[in-house]
Amino acid sequence: MRSLRLALQAMLITLLISFAASVGARTTTAASSSGYTQTRYPIVLVHGLFGFDQLFGTIDYFYGITDGLRSGGATVYAVELSQLGNDVTRGNQLIAQLENLQAVYGYSKFNLIGHSQGGLDVRYAAAVRPDLVASVSTFGTPHTGSAVADGIATVAPAGSAQRALAVAFATALGNLIDTFSGGNNPQNALDALSQLTTSGTAQFNAQFPAGMPTSSCGSGAAVVNGIRYYSSGGTSVLTNVLDPSDLLLGAGSLFFSGSANDGLVGQCSSHWGTVIRDNYDWNHLDEVNQLLGLRGVFSSDPVAVYRDQANRLKGLGL
Repeated sequence: MRSLRLALQAMLITLLISFAASVGARTTTAASSSGYTQTRYPIVLVHGLFGFDQLFGTIDYFYGITDGLRSGGATVYAVELSQLGNDVTRGNQLIAQLENLQAVYGYSKFNLIGHSQGGLDVRYAAAVRPDLVASVSTFGTPHTGSAVADGIATVAPAGSAQRALAVAFATALGNLIDTFSGGNNPQNALDALSQLTTSGTAQFNAQFPAGMPTSSCGSGAAVVNGIRYYSSGGTSVLTNVLDPSDLLLGAGSLFFSGSANDGLVGQCSSHWGTVIRDNYDWNHLDEVNQLLGLRGVFSSDPVAVYRDQANRLKGLGL
């Protein structure tokens, strides 16, 4: 009887997985129709802390997402900014690259999509050069700071040996990623840490408030100065036993004292403008389909979610 019960359970699990796969296949097929992601303005993808455009010329930061958007007709660019820096430095680097794309190809505006700190960078660009920006979409961005950054600042206070060691390690890692991605960007770990704390983002938000939620965990204005604002985020941490990055995010989640988070960013901190969804079954790296596509078996497909966002922008004539 026990063997029969186990066999029936295995059969049920197999059927459930097959059903989920078939639903996913139908959704992907429906969304893959010609022109599904063909926005009026090009899409520019902006990475977060320790990010890159492409490692070794082959591994995209937005893993599979760039190709997924292009397959539906979108014109897509992935930029590379300093792996470590504040959002004025990184934001100005982004603006310079937008201006270059405009000069070379004649684009009038761009749809900016930022992950993590990249979401703050695209907000900066929208505030400083609104003439270049049609929309801002952020994924897993710490708009009101990260408990992890606050924790590091507390554990390794200014002037301490711990702070010096952390800065040295972070800078070395940032330079390594920059080299492997073919960049030549300056690194400033202290600026990055300060920017991502609760106090650092509060100062940033006071200067660049467009889209700020009207309550602590609510939504903000959908349109400011003709620019649309969207946000999304995840609230899972340990999503795939094969993904070694889950362990680091699991450690990061300890700083949140039990409140919902993705391992680096709290659920409410991800809110800005129109909140599309703040509880995807993703951790911080799942939000860009990393590590190499490993995520929860039944979680939403990040590629499909980004494609849907492009289609949303297309529907608005953007």
